[in-house]
Amino acid sequence: MEDNNHNRGAFRDDALKGKTFVITGGGTGLGRAMGTYFLKLGANLVITSRKFDVLEATAKELEKETGGKVLAIACDVRNYEEVENLLKESIARFGEINGLVNNAAGNFISPTERLSANAFSSIIDIVLKGTVNCTLAFGKHWIAAKQAASVLNIVTTYAFTGSGYVVPSAAAKGGVISLTKSLAVEWGKYGIRHNAIAPGPFPTKGAWERLLPGDLAEKFDFKKRVPLNRVGDHQELANLAAFLLSDFSGYINGEIITIDGGEWLQGAGQFNDLKEIPDKMWDSLEEQIRKTKK
Repeated sequence: MEDNNHNRGAFRDDALKGKTFVITGGGTGLGRAMGTYFLKLGANLVITSRKFDVLEATAKELEKETGGKVLAIACDVRNYEEVENLLKESIARFGEINGLVNNAAGNFISPTERLSANAFSSIIDIVLKGTVNCTLAFGKHWIAAKQAASVLNIVTTYAFTGSGYVVPSAAAKGGVISLTKSLAVEWGKYGIRHNAIAPGPFPTKGAWERLLPGDLAEKFDFKKRVPLNRVGDHQELANLAAFLLSDFSGYINGEIITIDGGEWLQGAGQFNDLKEIPDKMWDSLEEQIRKTKK
């Protein structure tokens, strides 16, 4: 029986009260979903991306929906000066930043030999360099201020294994995983925690349509790849993100937490596709094994 509770919030309404979080790529998709829930839990929110018009519209909608405070700041995370300005304006508005969610991303689904060097570099620059830029700027501020804080990086399950046709993203996200683990150790002494979430299929309007245009999204049915036979609900990811940024997870540091319904485990075993074998064939195979034993 399917559990229909996966779209519910997991925490009491004031769980993040008084906290302020910055989300890169916060105007749309999963970034917006996480930000919405942080606001509902009492936090202040800063959202950033390159498109200010989208950010501004999202900020107004989120404030109306939640009653919280949202600051929209245009920032290209590939540019360190713009990231420093993001930090400066966030502090000017809210005084103290308690956590950073490195969610800004880019991707191409393409045979690698069809990509130009510039296309490859653009993904590396947004995902890996952008995460480094934000982490450095905010981290240096927190260390100087002797302030405990938390960094949450959004990665992907194929960063564990590698994956064809999304090689720039896999390489960049793999670098972010190493960054997460490395700084968890190095900056733990400052009270700065680093963790990451590796989501599986969480459909976002626009993103999947760009990556899989036309009827490709229907043909490439992600639900068939997930043991739970469904894709993720945005609230489920938001619940996990809120927990990892909250004081409830104060002893979790350096972890990459997968939330994918078991998808990557199913794809990891070379015999997992034997699920397609019907029961009658299994009966026949079992009979052959018994005969062999005799």
